[in-house]
Amino acid sequence: MKKPIEQLNKIFDSRLRIGIMSALMVNDNLNFNDLKALINATDGNLATHLKTLEDNKYVKVHKGFVGRKTNTTYSITTSGEKAFRLHLDALEEIIKTLS
Repeated sequence: MKKPIEQLNKIFDSRLRIGIMSALMVNDNLNFNDLKALINATDGNLATHLKTLEDNKYVKVHKGFVGRKTNTTYSITTSGEKAFRLHLDALEEIIKTLS
């Protein structure tokens, strides 16, 4: 059996990725600007981290329009939710063993 520290997911090493995943866990979906404001990120940083999460199939991108303006929203995938929960569970186990 793996030790809790070995169960941590390297994809979630970044504070921005933890912020993105946390925000998407409690919201069905968020658009780019709302997500940017929630986690206090720049356009470039947010786009880079979203791309990593999308490439790993943890986040799904939905492109559409609001009127004539483009609107991109993001949601968490089932595998993303599972991976993030496992990561959080491993963190909790680490904290418990150190207490």
